[in-house]
Amino acid sequence: MTEAVSMTLPSFAQRTSLREQVADALRAAVVSGEMKPGNLYSAPTLAAQFGVSATPVREAMLDLAKQGLVEVVPNKGFQVTSVSDAELDQLTEIRLLLEPPAAATAARKASPADAAVLKPLAQAIVDAAAEGDLISYIEADHEFHARLLMLGGNRRLVEIVKDLRARTRLYGLSGLVERGILTSTASEHLTMCEHLAAGDAAALKHLVRAHIGHVRHEWAGAAR
Repeated sequence: MTEAVSMTLPSFAQRTSLREQVADALRAAVVSGEMKPGNLYSAPTLAAQFGVSATPVREAMLDLAKQGLVEVVPNKGFQVTSVSDAELDQLTEIRLLLEPPAAATAARKASPADAAVLKPLAQAIVDAAAEGDLISYIEADHEFHARLLMLGGNRRLVEIVKDLRARTRLYGLSGLVERGILTSTASEHLTMCEHLAAGDAAALKHLVRAHIGHVRHEWAGAAR
């Protein structure tokens, strides 16, 4: 086991709720593969990269451990929990059962103003993809889909989906950035906003289903 190498991690100088913001960034680093199984990560080292004290980082890592995303290595630090191909398939199957119909419900209930609020976040996803900023990409992507599904009014479903998405691994994202593919896929979020504004439930349901297919077959599978 080796100490984590330097990663591109965001600054929290202008953010509030430091523990939650650190947890969000670390969760995105796990999902994107920036933090890898087999490496040992210590709170002081990560804190130095974030530019914060070790306490909120240690608390955030413990939060992720409760969610099953990392494991505590006594007196040493944390390791990312491995996820098998079979587990990824199961996560994807559950997401396909939940997210497309929930998105359709959101389209039926949402107003054009709701879509307008989501559009800047969709653009942030596209911008992060173009810049190759995978952690910002994952953070914005998770927030976008949570807000989209929240328009359907089922808060419990949104929490379940957020947990499923956090457990997904997208190890192939960096390869898609190198091949210039991620930006075109990211633009699907802008199309989702168009379907939402038009109240086109069927089109949004179809696109969300296809989008989840990218996650499993291209994004998670690209590095395998």
